Amino acid sequence: MNKTNAMRILEREKIVYAVHEYPGGALSGIEAAAALGEDPAFVFKTLVTSGASGRNYVFVIPVAAELDLKKAAAAAGEKSVEMLPQKRLFPLTGYVHGGCSPVGMKKLFPTFFDSSALGKTIFVSGGRVGAQVEVAFCDLARILSARTADLIR
Repeated sequence: MNKTNAMRILEREKIVYAVHEYPGGALSGIEAAAALGEDPAFVFKTLVTSGASGRNYVFVIPVAAELDLKKAAAAAGEKSVEMLPQKRLFPLTGYVHGGCSPVGMKKLFPTFFDSSALGKTIFVSGGRVGAQVEVAFCDLARILSARTADLIR
């Protein structure tokens, strides 16, 4: 298995993680959870946004949920946030749609996890389509200086 930047960073930080791969390319988050045989409440997707100020933010929420943009803006201290257009994702983060990990982006953006991640071991993208890493939320929060908030509808 070829390690991704996200996996190398987790190792560098001495964070215990497990890689779970699934075939079939880019699936919806719910389909990815099913392919892994996991409860969608423990599989999280990474969403990149742009705030009214022009700053970028990362929000990590359960795959079956929808980001509440008003709650996200409030968490970030912005007047509003909007989803980053897909064509800007790779140049900004180094990741493609369906393989965007909160770990290992080109730059560390302010990162927020939905509060449902607290105290759990969760799955997030491993940095490529078809790969998820299982890792304790507390470890992710520490290396990303992430905060938690109620982010979903």
